[in-house]
Amino acid sequence: MPRQSDVLATDFLVKIADEFGTPVYIYHAEKIKTQYEKLQKAFHKANTRFFYACKALTNINILKYINSLGCGLDTVSIQEVQLGLKAGFDPKNIIFTPNCVDLQEIIAAKDLGVIINIDNLSILEQFGNKFGGSYPISIRLNPHIMAGGNFKISTGHIDSKFGISIHQMRHIERIVKSTKLKVTGLHMHTGSEIKDVDVFLRGVEIMFEMTQHFPDLESIDLGSGFKVAYQQGDPETDIDLLGKKLSDAFNSFAKNYEKPLQLWFEPGKYLVSQCGYFVVKANVIKQTTANVFVGVNSGFNHLIRPMFYDAFHLIRNISNPKGTERIYTVVGNICETDTFGWDRKINEVREGDYLVFYNAGAYGFEMSSNFNSRLKPAEVMVKDGKPFLIRKRDTLEDLLKNQIELA
Repeated sequence: MPRQSDVLATDFLVKIADEFGTPVYIYHAEKIKTQYEKLQKAFHKANTRFFYACKALTNINILKYINSLGCGLDTVSIQEVQLGLKAGFDPKNIIFTPNCVDLQEIIAAKDLGVIINIDNLSILEQFGNKFGGSYPISIRLNPHIMAGGNFKISTGHIDSKFGISIHQMRHIERIVKSTKLKVTGLHMHTGSEIKDVDVFLRGVEIMFEMTQHFPDLESIDLGSGFKVAYQQGDPETDIDLLGKKLSDAFNSFAKNYEKPLQLWFEPGKYLVSQCGYFVVKANVIKQTTANVFVGVNSGFNHLIRPMFYDAFHLIRNISNPKGTERIYTVVGNICETDTFGWDRKINEVREGDYLVFYNAGAYGFEMSSNFNSRLKPAEVMVKDGKPFLIRKRDTLEDLLKNQIELA
């Protein structure tokens, strides 16, 4: 878990919950800065750029803050590109890496002037036939490396939909040559929550081998997948060790390449996961023959990771932090099984108490929905010690605003 100095105090979280209501997502801006500075320090010996993978959290205020740190932006939809531009990112600092989109979305990104990664042969050929070498592109490769904390978030293996197989290089070369495409970047991403530093080293060695096919490269992009701790004793990616080993390998290779090269990364969860807190209220304490349930005023419509990925989030009672520890199963109010945590030791929970889920900044609000016609929660950003409302809680009118009632 993060050091205590990196964690917002429980009484402060209670104050925010009292002021803005629950459920509420709370983001600690300075924690994002801390994480970004760790990456900069770890890779300071290599010519490195970082692009925030905003699919983790796209609130416009978070994007503006990350832009203010000097970080670039990694996007996966044309809407994320548009949000990035609205947040003030320079198009040259925005990467667009979609998958399974049509050519029109790629053209829309081109018209906005961003860096484009193409991850399939069909679009590569269509783009080349239409634009040739007039607009430089990058190519996303599939390195055939199995990595990540869960099969659902592993993206570089043989059965993945992402990227063009490295074994299709001859086909890539034919398209590039025949359409005169200018390829200035190679990209790969093997998955999320990678603990083993050697996975990145295997990946970069494959990328080094692929560079022989592309004389105009300016960057090698290794995606991300840096793991953060979700509970005490959880392994993390050793960023300092990774920075040293990768920087050494990259610098050794780059000095023999024909033109200057940059090493790129796209951290998402690493930057924003630990900055986030999700505070809910205990609605009921329900004892059955087998369990004591804490039923809260939220569900997987607000935080789907535990149900979708079997993800662990530390849960604490911030209203009664010194109460006697008891065993609870924490569940939501959705009309489906939506268990946040089985058999958790939590300080005694009373109806009306606030519970906090830690590490809720990444893929929390971003994957939320209005299932059961429940309202999406508010979002609050803490900056310079002050809380600011950055998204209002949904209202019934929000559920209806795009519906058209027939006469």
